[in-house]
Amino acid sequence: MTAFGKLIRTTAFRLTLVYLLLFALFAASLLGYFAWNTRRLITEQISTTVTSEISEMTDIFSRWGLRGIVGAIESRALRPGANLYLITTPTGQAIAGNVGSLAPGVMGSSGWSETFYRRLDDTSEQNHRALVYVTQLSSGFRLLIGRDLEERRRLFGIVAKAAQWSVLVVVVLGIGGGIFVSRRVLVRIDAMTGTTRRIMDGDLSGRLPVGRSGDELDRLAENLNAMLERIEALMTGLKEVSDNIAHDLKTPLTRLRNRAEEALAKSRSEDEYRAALERTIEESDGLIRTFNALLMIARAESGQARGDMVEFDAAEVAGGIHELYEPLAEDNEMALRVKAAAAPVHGSRELISQALANLVENAIKYGKPAALPLDSAAAAASREILIEARREGGQVLLSVTDHGEGIPEAERKHAVERFVRLEASRTLPGSGLGLSLASAVATLHGGELRLGDAKPGLIATLVLPAGAGLPAKLAAPTQDVPQKAA
Repeated sequence: MTAFGKLIRTTAFRLTLVYLLLFALFAASLLGYFAWNTRRLITEQISTTVTSEISEMTDIFSRWGLRGIVGAIESRALRPGANLYLITTPTGQAIAGNVGSLAPGVMGSSGWSETFYRRLDDTSEQNHRALVYVTQLSSGFRLLIGRDLEERRRLFGIVAKAAQWSVLVVVVLGIGGGIFVSRRVLVRIDAMTGTTRRIMDGDLSGRLPVGRSGDELDRLAENLNAMLERIEALMTGLKEVSDNIAHDLKTPLTRLRNRAEEALAKSRSEDEYRAALERTIEESDGLIRTFNALLMIARAESGQARGDMVEFDAAEVAGGIHELYEPLAEDNEMALRVKAAAAPVHGSRELISQALANLVENAIKYGKPAALPLDSAAAAASREILIEARREGGQVLLSVTDHGEGIPEAERKHAVERFVRLEASRTLPGSGLGLSLASAVATLHGGELRLGDAKPGLIATLVLPAGAGLPAKLAAPTQDVPQKAA
């Protein structure tokens, strides 16, 4: 397709033509109304003048008779101008005036009419047009007084020519402006099209050009760029998940196969077979937990959980998690404490509970101090894990604080990625998905996961937008039973 063909097919050019047609019709209508109104005003002025002269001549005839009116007509007929005078006998013979010839039948009917005429002193063969009024005097005499319409015709011609030129200028400028605007829009659309083609070819880093005008195309480009950034992040995350699954799940699957093969090769008694099956089931449960965590992260990142969001109290979630994990903390020689105030949140109770549970599990697993203080009180405090729920302004903070080794500031951003396990945690069981899930849940709710320094230890905080307020009557809270995804 040629460049001109692309140009005239653009929406901007077609809209320009539509607006041009509407504006041209409006301009033509406006000028036509002006011309018609001008013609009407001139005709009214002529009619007023002729009516006044008819009244004056009739009065002269009634006072001075035929001789008086003939004298008045001969006197006025000699004046220069466009006025017309004629008086005839009952048989139609001209007595006085400046009219040489009229269209047939004009003198035979009284009243107003437009007619062709020729003056007595006009040597040309051209007929002129006039507005005349014919009245019948006593004794059958007829009087015609009128005025030439050349001025009206000339003025109407000037207006008509101005209208033609105006419409022509409007059309030329409209088409030129349409081509200019369409070319600008087409250049920007072509740039967007080129970017989208590069993206379809696999270059997800491409972005649509954004100008400085801030018009609708710039706003569209900004929104599309934000969407492309999100798609790129999701595709990068998908690639990382695929790579991580290929590497991190290969070891437990290999271990599961080796144990089953070892049981078949070496086990001789029923107890040995039972022990091998139990170890196999334990490995399988770990794999299932990993896949469940991946599915939950995918559910949070895709926004599918937004339909399950309700208003609830984050303090109740903190209390439920404390009650659920307190025995596990005691088994690991840790103390779990909760400090919660009313904090309304609008969100998915299931996902927020799971995210907080992951933070608590990480604190129990990795929050043991490297060396216990000699003071028993200090030693007890160093083994304490604090779950806190509070509201600060328009935010709700759900935090878990431990006094372990913590996470260095340089590694905190890396720690929330999938399957990432820092060196200090390699000797403990886990899949490296706990912080990833917590971060995805916070992002789903329009918040974030913050990792801070407890000096010593780690403060992991879910920052969530506060809800509008708790309902007057809340349904009985359900027990928060999260899955293991640490």
